[in-house]
Amino acid sequence: MTSCCCPIWISMLRKEKWMDHVPGAVSPMIAAGRVVKRLHPEALTVFIGPCLAKKAEAREADVADAVDYVLTFQEVNDLFEAAKIDPKTLPERGRDHSSRAGRIYARTGGVSEAVTKTVRQLRSDGKSIQVKAEQADGVSDCRKLLERFRKGDSDANFLEGMGCKGGCVGGPKAMLSAKQGTEYVNEYGNAAKVKTPLENPYVMQLMKELGFDTVEALLEDETLFTRNFGKEFSDN
Repeated sequence: MTSCCCPIWISMLRKEKWMDHVPGAVSPMIAAGRVVKRLHPEALTVFIGPCLAKKAEAREADVADAVDYVLTFQEVNDLFEAAKIDPKTLPERGRDHSSRAGRIYARTGGVSEAVTKTVRQLRSDGKSIQVKAEQADGVSDCRKLLERFRKGDSDANFLEGMGCKGGCVGGPKAMLSAKQGTEYVNEYGNAAKVKTPLENPYVMQLMKELGFDTVEALLEDETLFTRNFGKEFSDN
């Protein structure tokens, strides 16, 4: 199984005809956009990040319902400068409801850690799948990882691919270096009050607002977080 967050990684898997190994889940951007649209159908959704590829992902036909506009950090910075707004002078608005697993997605290895811990929590009887993950960041390293796996030189059962060095923090429109971004992500992750979404009371409340009484019911729903990569593979 592979990660499915990075559009560059997905494009590489699509080219290599490996889409049947991609889990049937949308990216965090699409998931967040759909949640907002489900709860507030009239809302305009805007994703802001360091990634240019997200602009193309948001327009893909099967997920185009989620996000109306995608802006990069640098584009938002330009808007602030034009409006003479300095974010550093504005008061902080604390947000302590996200889990460590969600906060560390932005750096290499974060997805693997989140998946490993959440899978372990899904089965409390000790019979959960043992996730053995391997990561690659940057297009060149992603290619090497896929080649190694094709040759049978990797015994991993979960491959995490990030198109940018360092992960999303190394995106082309980031305002910080990948190293500094990783440090901030780790600091933010370590400050989280809960480790995974399954421990997060805000997530449980959000599930109920979306109409799901259990995690199992959410996983069975095919309208919100599901993306049928397997069908795409068979169609190709």
